[in-house]
Amino acid sequence: MAEHGTHTSNAMDYEAAHATYAGFLKGAVVLTIFCLYVLVALCAFAFIDSGNVLTGFAGLIIGAIALIVDLRAGNSWYLSVGFLFVFGLFTAFMVS
Repeated sequence: MAEHGTHTSNAMDYEAAHATYAGFLKGAVVLTIFCLYVLVALCAFAFIDSGNVLTGFAGLIIGAIALIVDLRAGNSWYLSVGFLFVFGLFTAFMVS
């Protein structure tokens, strides 16, 4: 018969668990911010009279670039959130 080893060690790799959790949180933040970019771009597509496609796609592309830069820089999301705020204000100004 095959001998199955018993692994009775209760030692958990806390560093790997922490790295996995930190990666999950970083991914959740990136996905949330990108969903907000998509929401603002959809408002631009629907409600801006002229230049709506250019404004929406430009906001999405620049927003994705800002997210990539912030993702590579660490846990500071100032560039992404700042541009999201500017993009939202610009869209709101163009709608009204």
